[in-house]
Amino acid sequence: SSSVDSVFGVARGGGLFGGNRKKEDIADVEDKLKAESGETFPALTQEEVEEWLGHIPVFAVTDSNGAGVVLKPDNSTSVMYFFFSPQMANATLAQLKSTNDSLDLKLSAFSLGKIWYKILNNKDQQEIKLKQPGADDSEAEVFTGGDVEYRIVPDTRDLLGARMLLTMTPEDGEEMKKAGDTMTPELAQKAVEKAMTESPEFKENYNEIPIFLIAQMRMQKPGEEGAEPKTILPMYFSLQTMVATWQQFMSAQADPELKDMEPAINVMNLHKLVDMMRQPSEIDFRSCLLLPPIPPNGAGGPGPSPVAAAAAPAADAMGGGSTLGDI
Repeated sequence: SSSVDSVFGVARGGGLFGGNRKKEDIADVEDKLKAESGETFPALTQEEVEEWLGHIPVFAVTDSNGAGVVLKPDNSTSVMYFFFSPQMANATLAQLKSTNDSLDLKLSAFSLGKIWYKILNNKDQQEIKLKQPGADDSEAEVFTGGDVEYRIVPDTRDLLGARMLLTMTPEDGEEMKKAGDTMTPELAQKAVEKAMTESPEFKENYNEIPIFLIAQMRMQKPGEEGAEPKTILPMYFSLQTMVATWQQFMSAQADPELKDMEPAINVMNLHKLVDMMRQPSEIDFRSCLLLPPIPPNGAGGPGPSPVAAAAAPAADAMGGGSTLGDI
């Protein structure tokens, strides 16, 4: 299959595009997700947001004790990176060890909920203890939140998928559907280049985290102690996982019209989504579930896609291996 197909993890990826999503802003998405009752739901508290994000793992490089490490790409900037992809974090670790094999470093996992306000959005300028690779504990420095630049990096494939969703026109989608399995490398590269240069959002390779959802998609969560099951709206970090789940569900439908229904895929920026959750809303965010990324080849998912190779320059620009950090 082609590289564009592979970024979505399915054949004929072009068929997933119903229109040009540049015109679809947060208000459009919000309108689709409003509760049928028309009621307004209270804002989530900071503690509820932390809990909502709490089961999502992010990865960073630490020393063997889990102590914070910071690198300085220049004399005036101290930078810490967190990665959603353990593979990208591992690449950072491997590159650091290749430059100095005496460094006693490892990969550590953190809860996104625990670092969202305390680290990534630290408005209280809390003090954090960090050190450079190879330094001992006595050389650790105390930084305030404003002294360190924190960067959280999405998976390259999902970032590219978000950009493609925002730049592909109905004509592009039709062209890809017609090409099907005979998609040419030139056509695929054209779509990738357009996504990389014309996307109105997700222009940065860090701190803009795409969240994917399908407005028609719902899941049933079992009720507690005999209570009625709860209907929830799933939201995904991984575009491939979401599309695969949708296709699995649709293939089980008996109605032929339902089987062929194309999903209305939406993409949102995680920071903007959290901002919406902190306001009263007609969307019941307490009935939304954020699903963590599944590593490549995990849970039967598709392996690394050719499109990841096409987006390798984007991964380099993200600082894969050049900076890291952790608390």
